Parts: sequence; C-alpha cells; structure tokens
Amino acid sequence: MTQSVITDSHCHLDFPDFDSERPEVIARAVAAGVHRMVTICTRLRLEPQVRAIAEAHDPVFYAAGTHPMSAADEPMATVDELVALAEHPKFVGIGESGLDYHYTADSAEVQQRSLRVHIEAAQATGLPLIIHARAADTDMARILTEGYRAQPYACVMHCFSSGAELARAALDLGFYLSMSGIAAFPKSQELRDIFAAAPLDRVLVETDSPYLAPPPYRGKRNEPGYSVHTAAVGAEVFGIDYADFAAATERNFERLFAKAAAHKAAA
Repeated sequence: MTQSVITDSHCHLDFPDFDSERPEVIARAVAAGVHRMVTICTRLRLEPQVRAIAEAHDPVFYAAGTHPMSAADEPMATVDELVALAEHPKFVGIGESGLDYHYTADSAEVQQRSLRVHIEAAQATGLPLIIHARAADTDMARILTEGYRAQPYACVMHCFSSGAELARAALDLGFYLSMSGIAAFPKSQELRDIFAAAPLDRVLVETDSPYLAPPPYRGKRNEPGYSVHTAAVGAEVFGIDYADFAAATERNFERLFAKAAAHKAAA
C-alpha cells in the first residue's frame, strides 16, 4: 500500500536548532511521509541562507518576508524587493508577515505598514501571503479584508490559534487555516472546534518547527516529520481516515501553493 504523504507547509529549517543535523532532519521527514516542506525566512537579510537550503534539498521550498515581531528592528521591506525574490523557482510564498500584539504591541503601527507591503507583494506576484496573527484579531481582519477588496490575493493563516471571528473573516475571503501542533495539545479543544467548523478544502498542516511540537514530543524541539502527528489529530477532528485527510491537505496545499505543485510536476 502506498504511504500517504503530506506537506509541512511552514517550518524554519534555517534556525540554529537544526544546524548540527539539517540533512538528517529533512531525511527523517521524508521517511515519515512528509514529502515536501516550506521553510520560512523571517528576516529578509537572511534570505540567501534560506534559499540555499531550498536549493540543496529537493523536498524543500521557501518563502520570505519580515516577521511582525521583527518589523521594528529590520529595514522596511519593499514590494519590489519581494517581487524580485519571487523570481526564484523554489520561492513559493510571501511572508511570514502579519501582526503580533502579544509581545510587540508597541510596534503596531510599523507592523501594519509592513503587512500592507507584503499584501501588495502577494497581489503583484500571485503567490500566497503567509500570515502570523497573535493578539491582534480585529486589526488583522480589517487589514486583510481592506487589501482583498482593493485587489484579491491568496493567503494562509499560518499556525492558526486565534479566535473564531478571525477564522470566519479569513475563510469568508477564501483564505486557508493551517493546523499546527497547538491543535493537538490536550487543552486546545476550542481551537479544534474552530477547525472542525471550517471547510476541509481550506485546511493545511504545518509544524512551525523548531517550535510547538505536538504530542508525544511536546516540550522538545519540533521538526517537519512530526507534522504527521498533527495530521492524525486533524483526521480525528474531521472524522475521517488519515489517508483521506492527508489527501485533502495535499490538494489544498497544491491549490494554494501552485508554484510548488508546478515545480514538482516539472521535475
């Protein structure tokens, strides 16, 4: 029987947590059934290192942007800069960008300006916007909606752990919700309920590794291969077999990250 495969739609393979065994981590993911992963650059000055990882490993694609928690410390990204990066064949998304008022509410204004730049780059390239949202649901829904009304674009709410209202706002725009290890934590029933109410054709899976390892690895360094444990919980949430959930999230990923799907087809 052919193994069901999934994609880790969001990880951080450039982080120093993986420096001692990056090839082994990628190989373990593939062996576990995670045949593809998107590694995310969170500071544009580090893009060359992240790009090099994608170039060195067939299963790895990448995206780049300025993380909202770094927006006040990094040069403001430009649309032209992001559009130029998007010319690389393995560059498949814009971000992660977004808003984080949990630790960095003092930089809310610069975060919002940065987010609007990233929205414009997603509109210009046709690549999906990758959104980080924490403790900023009202502003997040407003800015995403304003941008979409000006010019439609594709988007995923990465590591979704916000409230039901932001989930509905995102889904109403045709956006996707990505399920991380948080959804597998025992105390996350409210979050699982939000996913259960979402259309199955709008759900992705991810690790956000090296963070947020799902059970049975909670508290340890996360890695892309562990996304199979989150996917198993996703299958339970939707009341379907793992193989069916895996197939659905693969279709969803390839619809949203069409450039990655096309690259695979051309390989």
